[in-house]
Amino acid sequence: MNKKILNILLCLCMAAGAAAQTGNSVTSFGVISSAQAHNAVWENKLYRQIEFLCDSLCEGRATGSRGSTEAAFWVIRRFRSLGLIPLGKGYATHFYEPFGRNVIGMLPGTSKRQNDSYIIVCAHYDGLGILNGIRYPGADSNASGVVAMTSLAEMFHSMHLLGRAYDKNILFVALDAKSSSMKGSRALWKSISEGTISDPVSGKPITPEKISLVVNIDQIGGTLSTLKSGRPDFIIMLGRDELGKRSGDLLSWCDSRYGIALELGFDYFGSKDFTNIFYRRVCDQRVFLENGIPSVLFTSGITMNNNKPCDTVDSLDMSILKRRIWLMFHWIDEYLKNYD
Repeated sequence: MNKKILNILLCLCMAAGAAAQTGNSVTSFGVISSAQAHNAVWENKLYRQIEFLCDSLCEGRATGSRGSTEAAFWVIRRFRSLGLIPLGKGYATHFYEPFGRNVIGMLPGTSKRQNDSYIIVCAHYDGLGILNGIRYPGADSNASGVVAMTSLAEMFHSMHLLGRAYDKNILFVALDAKSSSMKGSRALWKSISEGTISDPVSGKPITPEKISLVVNIDQIGGTLSTLKSGRPDFIIMLGRDELGKRSGDLLSWCDSRYGIALELGFDYFGSKDFTNIFYRRVCDQRVFLENGIPSVLFTSGITMNNNKPCDTVDSLDMSILKRRIWLMFHWIDEYLKNYD
């Protein structure tokens, strides 16, 4: 029995289990609930993946280092295992100043109404590396975001196997060199603006007018800096005003509809100035915003552990991270269905 058939059977088993929990019946691929994608993400799996990216093998993932190469190949293996399609000869695209690489994989749209449109789901994987002999593991900054991004890729892949059709193509991107003036996201935008990357299915260039949304994930595993209520189980989405109030209502609807029950924040801990800084200046979505591309940032904010040797996998709450990933998945899933 080939691998594809085994994957389909596995997803059907996952679907049956989720249907029993949610009360949905599964009579054909077409009626399968997106809640069944939850089965692709669980706490121990998240822990082990973040643990690898924070391991001494990855050396803190500084751009251009051997550890950065190990992290990039981990992402490539994940993309390949999920059947994401590389844009070109391989998943990695290289740039310089300093030497770096972005890793890109595409999940093609499959509906009969598929249009020549893309959304980008990205997270930077570089970190501080080793400074003065001390390794900075970068669990929350930003191994958490990378694992969230690859988990979303797996969730959408599982929906594809179960027959869910989407009109848009999804580009999943691990960005390098955020710590070096966001050179990874700038290199990606340069490729898009110059039309030098092409859709591996259609062969057509992926150009700026074809990008309908960018979802950036940066520091999504922390619980130490809470919102006003003091609850640890929260998530912040910046960019609601750019997309319109309806997008924020959609996040609230998903949070309630799928029983995720996170506390939602739509600014950076109530500060207009810090909201502007983190949305428009210091995170990778800045590059796309500067070029008129609608963008959102999902984050749990900076904590006292960030950019310190104590930013380890054990400082994160995997149960809350799992729920955040679930909510981001449902928001993107509903966005794909409701925003053409």
